[in-house]
Amino acid sequence: MKKLMLVLMIGVLAVLTACGNSQSDNSGDKKKLVIGFGVGTYEEQFRQSILPILEKQGYSVEIKSFSQNMQVNPAMKEGSIDASIFQSTAYMEAINKEIKADMVGISYAPGAPQGLYSVNHTTLDDVKDGTTVAVPNDPVNQERALRILEELGWIKIKDGAGVADFNINSMEPDKYNIDIKILDPAQILVSLQDVDYGVVNGNYIANSDRKITDALKIENTPMEHRIIVSVNKKDENAQWAKDLKAAYESKEFEEYIHGIEKYNGFILPEAWDNN
Repeated sequence: MKKLMLVLMIGVLAVLTACGNSQSDNSGDKKKLVIGFGVGTYEEQFRQSILPILEKQGYSVEIKSFSQNMQVNPAMKEGSIDASIFQSTAYMEAINKEIKADMVGISYAPGAPQGLYSVNHTTLDDVKDGTTVAVPNDPVNQERALRILEELGWIKIKDGAGVADFNINSMEPDKYNIDIKILDPAQILVSLQDVDYGVVNGNYIANSDRKITDALKIENTPMEHRIIVSVNKKDENAQWAKDLKAAYESKEFEEYIHGIEKYNGFILPEAWDNN
């Protein structure tokens, strides 16, 4: 009888422990986080400013770096990371549909705009029929790049052109017959000598010896293309997600960004207006 009672007590304790752990997990009050980063300056920003803020609040954070942006969101869906900082709303929504994920943005992060750069020209006035312009090969960044050329009047984008499914057939000539060269985004900066102009993602500029303000034309980045802190929808009201959002909108982080020269020209969160 004593052995039976002992077994029953152990079983009850195990069930209570499991329930307690389940309630703790569901509460969103966990203090161990895994944050994912793709290509860009966002991991550096996090390590140098956001991480210390979270650690002061008792968080232990594992940083996961991905060599390709396309690897980050599947990791979010499967639950191996809790949040990511690398993507725009437009990109996130496209991936949500593609992989049947349910991610949301909880805050904006400082992000670098695209710009039109050249090593062969010092002015946009040199454009003519046959001018070569390099643009990114992924649909979202390609659409952004061609919007810059459209604003200049060099090309037109057809009515109804999407974002996630954008392709080169979505454009047509306007003032000039531009020769578009489609390259991997990381290759455009190092290939500028081979083209007249190139639209470069700002993160590659920030990590080089160039300045964003060196661009001959800087993108007027729409909200859907600004960088966000993203989490799975089920976590958006968790306390850790609220604390992560607050860190990105804090005066401390704002002062850090303003103190680093390479972030000059970055698009800054509007929430900082309240600091």
